[in-house]
Amino acid sequence: MPVDPAARAVPRALTIAGSDSGGGAGIQAHLKTFAVLGGWGMSAVTSVTVQNTEGVTGVSDVPAEVVGAQIRAVAADIGVDAAKTGMLSSAEIIESVADAVEQSGISNLVVDPVFVSKHGDPLLREDAVDVMAKRVIPLATLVTPNLPEAAALAGFNVGSREQMEDAAGAILDLGARAVLVKGGHLAGGRADDLYAEGDRVEWIPGERIDTPHTHGTGCVLSAAIAAYLAKGSELEEAVRAGKAFVTEAIRHALAIGRGIGPVDPGWRLIEDPG
Repeated sequence: MPVDPAARAVPRALTIAGSDSGGGAGIQAHLKTFAVLGGWGMSAVTSVTVQNTEGVTGVSDVPAEVVGAQIRAVAADIGVDAAKTGMLSSAEIIESVADAVEQSGISNLVVDPVFVSKHGDPLLREDAVDVMAKRVIPLATLVTPNLPEAAALAGFNVGSREQMEDAAGAILDLGARAVLVKGGHLAGGRADDLYAEGDRVEWIPGERIDTPHTHGTGCVLSAAIAAYLAKGSELEEAVRAGKAFVTEAIRHALAIGRGIGPVDPGWRLIEDPG
């Protein structure tokens, strides 16, 4: 007897992030990634950005109470197997997100601590960094900072492999279960990331792909990890699978627009259109 499609279980993944009108990052990139990896994507929009491949020219925050209400609405009805945060913008939004995540019992939370856009445009207010460290990081199953974000959270410069290990320890001390410090900003021919959980530290090797089109890299990585967690993967397995997924998304980056083009989370559809 055929299975009723309406009865099949589907991994449920929630993005709590800003909107990118250019489609390369933010909730648009997250939802594309969830869909490609077989998940049902949901969103709680935190901010609307005026953005394209050349940069961010405007930001309008969603009222903090509306952000929290979006999270509660989907969690109470559809359910959330895993969630990820992206652009949280303000201290008020961060407080609302933390309250809603706690009250909704969301247990798999990937925190991508977005501070600036790929073009250097600020996406998190300075007075919100401490609130993020105190309210959201302790709820995180995994935090995925790049080197500047790791430095902001740890409180010291991070520019070497040794400093990445120190920063991972400092972020774990804030209460996160695990940390993935991304090494894409390191000098050299590699793009290795550092995974730390408890007392264990693992280097995850990464290929550095020669392309200027890297918009949305961190968004696709963290969304892929959340999607794999929603599907039931163990944390380190999800991290390694997410790293492999984003590497291919970078390899298939799109040279669209006049600026920094996006990585393509739909690369699997090109490789296997059927």
